[in-house]
Amino acid sequence: MKANKKGISRVLAAFVYSVDGLGVAFKHEAAFRQELFLFVLFLPLLFVLPVSLTLKCLLLSVNFLVLIVEMINSAIESVVDLVSPDYNIYAKRAKDMGSAAVLLTLSLALILWMIALSSAFLFE
Repeated sequence: MKANKKGISRVLAAFVYSVDGLGVAFKHEAAFRQELFLFVLFLPLLFVLPVSLTLKCLLLSVNFLVLIVEMINSAIESVVDLVSPDYNIYAKRAKDMGSAAVLLTLSLALILWMIALSSAFLFE
């Protein structure tokens, strides 16, 4: 990575690095692949679910948020493993908190999907 790029070439380089990051996550992170599978599986429901546009936008956003938080968690785990492969309480805390962030995000996604599905099928 060269820091001397400017203007549009810097933006294009950043885009390439970002796409590389997505590829790395897909190739090396099973959890990312599983969550991406669920994202793709539930995406068509957004078009047919009889709920408000606001709720559809929330569902789409929370699905993206799950993938984002999973990638941040994977990045934390990679850096911690790079710094030291040995057990360290601080490394454990960092990894556990990253994992907890994923759990909370998945919980939020589940709650929003339950609200959407119940309002679509129970209250219509």
